[in-house]
Amino acid sequence: MSQSNPASNKALAARLGEVREAIDSLDRQLLKLLNERAALSQEVGRIKATDMSVVFKPLRETELLNRLAAENLGPLPEEHLRSIWREILSSSRALQRPQDVAYLGPEGTFSFFAGLEYLGHSATYHPCRDIAEIFEMVNSGQCALGVVPLENSLQGTVGVSFDLFLQYPVFIQAELFSRISHCFLSSADDLSSIKTVYSHPQPLAQCSTWLRTHLPNAVFVPVESTAAAARRAQGIKDAAAIGHRGLAVITGLNILARRIENEAGNWTRFVIIALKKRTEPAPEFTEQAWQQAPYKTSILFTLADRPGSLSTVLTYFAQNGINMRKLESRPLRGETWKYVFFADVEANLEKPAYAELLDKMGESCSTFRILGSYITGPQLDRLSVDELNRAES
Repeated sequence: MSQSNPASNKALAARLGEVREAIDSLDRQLLKLLNERAALSQEVGRIKATDMSVVFKPLRETELLNRLAAENLGPLPEEHLRSIWREILSSSRALQRPQDVAYLGPEGTFSFFAGLEYLGHSATYHPCRDIAEIFEMVNSGQCALGVVPLENSLQGTVGVSFDLFLQYPVFIQAELFSRISHCFLSSADDLSSIKTVYSHPQPLAQCSTWLRTHLPNAVFVPVESTAAAARRAQGIKDAAAIGHRGLAVITGLNILARRIENEAGNWTRFVIIALKKRTEPAPEFTEQAWQQAPYKTSILFTLADRPGSLSTVLTYFAQNGINMRKLESRPLRGETWKYVFFADVEANLEKPAYAELLDKMGESCSTFRILGSYITGPQLDRLSVDELNRAES
């Protein structure tokens, strides 16, 4: 057995003290700089006090994050850098103007965590009973933004979301893709005592293989949401829930298993909606960033019921070299056997270069509406700050 060297241990302890002092000094500098930045954010808010446009500027924020990532020499991982700055930007927005965000509740749903991860903790989140209430909250001005699930990689589109764009004059500001990964949560320390499992019907189905393998005799109880399931399981040693890993932080439940879903490629596409149309590019954006950003445009249109009407629209996009990522028809409410088309195209149709195309679309379609042009969204799949802290402790 090797013996410790007292001199070496003393030197290491001295060096550790020096490093901690250096970290404390940097923390004071960071605090000073963050407060200087916060003061500038407040000044922006005062300058724009009469401008009621949306404070959330996704192009500006994406450009900033990408520039910082390109300039980052490490050892700070890019993932951590983006996470830190998303919270700084969230604080900046809140300092300019309070940010109320509507989402499909209750607290702890995948919609809640998607909004939290993308828009940060400084916003005020308002749970809604259903997706229609999200649109109502944004349309009435009670919330500046709404987080709306649009489609899932396994289950397909969320039809009600498309229908609500027909009813409310709201606009898409941004999109994000959130991995739907399920954890097994319980007050128990292991699986041996589990007799009852609560969750929303979809997660129960999506995790059926794992459940049959590990808990063949358990009773599976469907409830209204994964958040409600976690609360049902709190404090009950023979009960468990399936839901987002962040529920463990909210409820104090233990994570007994991670990523228990049958298929790993389960993603939900969310969009951020607002009442006002996005006004970018603003003067602070570089023309190059605006022109080169990987954009999508979402559109709604109806067509005359005659041969070739849809083909004409598709031809216009093809002639302009525009790829269509999605095309779906939905029944037009109040009009029997008539349909509205929802499409995503890979282009910023709000650029002046597409003015002629938009004129042709207006002439060929019975109705035509741009829901929003926005940067192709990020795929968010990272550990929460709380999990990172626990991993390091």
